[in-house]
Amino acid sequence: MAIAQFTKKDVNRILKALPSMLRVPARRFWVDYDEEADVMYISFRRPQRASDSRMREDGIIIRTCGKEVVGLTILEASARSAR
Repeated sequence: MAIAQFTKKDVNRILKALPSMLRVPARRFWVDYDEEADVMYISFRRPQRASDSRMREDGIIIRTCGKEVVGLTILEASARSAR
């Protein structure tokens, strides 16, 4: 979505998510969404460089480097946002 396409409703959605975003343990994070695959990638480090990953039963992949969580991959992201 281009910045010019942001509506007041879009900004309000971001503001509604802000309290949850502030509780994320990382001070910086990057979010990428692949609409075609319906997968959201959240990285806590750029570049991510995960050395290991494990998939939870709920379809969330936790990516780690040593003991540090460096990212999350959330499958079926749009279905989760409807919950």
